[in-house]
Amino acid sequence: MMTLFSRGDDPRSHRVRFVVAAKGLETRIVEVDPSRPPEDLIDLNPYQSVPTLVDRELVVYEAGIICEYLDERFPAPSLSPVDPAGRAQARVALHRIELDWYALIPELESTDRRDQHRARKLLQESIVGSEPLFRIKPWFLSEHFSQLDAAIAPMLWRLPRWGVDLPAAGQSVERYARRVFSHPAFGVSLSEAERGMRA
Repeated sequence: MMTLFSRGDDPRSHRVRFVVAAKGLETRIVEVDPSRPPEDLIDLNPYQSVPTLVDRELVVYEAGIICEYLDERFPAPSLSPVDPAGRAQARVALHRIELDWYALIPELESTDRRDQHRARKLLQESIVGSEPLFRIKPWFLSEHFSQLDAAIAPMLWRLPRWGVDLPAAGQSVERYARRVFSHPAFGVSLSEAERGMRA
């Protein structure tokens, strides 16, 4: 059985848990307190970061790398486009989501109100700016649920927690969010802390 070192309130850990659930993989989840990482994690990962996946002798960290590994190691159901151009497009989109959305997390969760306000504004603008992309296909840039959806859903789930409101121009994003939150694997992927984010 694989082991996933995860944090219950961490969007990147949530992203990996969503992929694990979508693929129906039996995985032991180890909840990590970042202030007191377990000895196993200290020994396995020089950065002691989450998420970290252990599959037999292999240790993989960084959410995007873990998700790609899981999709290649367990190809059914595939969460990636079958053609090289589609895979490249998905990777570019994931890269932008990392840079434009995930990079704002430290400020969104900062105790400095100015940092929070700036990050909320940037995230709202970026999501609304991406709104046409949510209308193209049933899932994000795809006819089928993919790794892109697994990356986007944890961020959209946390918008109320971060005080990010989507204006009327974001209605397609709201419809997409309802669809992705109703995916059976999404409910399975939620930690107790994450369930409380939308009580």
